[in-house]
Amino acid sequence: MLNAVLCIESDDAGTISSALRPEAGRELPRTHVEIEDSEGLVTVRIEAADTSAMRAALNSYLGCIKIVEDINRITGD
Repeated sequence: MLNAVLCIESDDAGTISSALRPEAGRELPRTHVEIEDSEGLVTVRIEAADTSAMRAALNSYLGCIKIVEDINRITGD
């Protein structure tokens, strides 16, 4: 098993956590994801069976995080 931990420190932590939770609840082949949050910090723990599954999961979660931060920056939230 491969493991990755993403720690995102951001003013948008609550929004990021809310956006990622539905994704973490989905069953992804060969991948398990847990999301933890606290004030100003989101931790995403990814466990994958192989490098292809890890790459796909990281791309997906990092893309979602970028979108949330871009939207919040554009809207001024």
